[in-house]
Amino acid sequence: MNRKMISSALLIAGLLLLYFGYQEYQSLGSEVEEFVTGSPSNNAIWFLVGGAAAAIAGLVGLLKK
Repeated sequence: MNRKMISSALLIAGLLLLYFGYQEYQSLGSEVEEFVTGSPSNNAIWFLVGGAAAAIAGLVGLLKK
């Protein structure tokens, strides 16, 4: 029961981080930085990576018996 709640929270937090990472990736500042440096902003990358890791951990926790 407790593990399912933690896994659900991780999944929700991961999805939120993915959403905010995508928004950051599409922002004007990130677009300009990507044009100048050739890579997106560090914030966008960290949000996307952290969100993916949390979402995967949450899914594994929910699907594990």
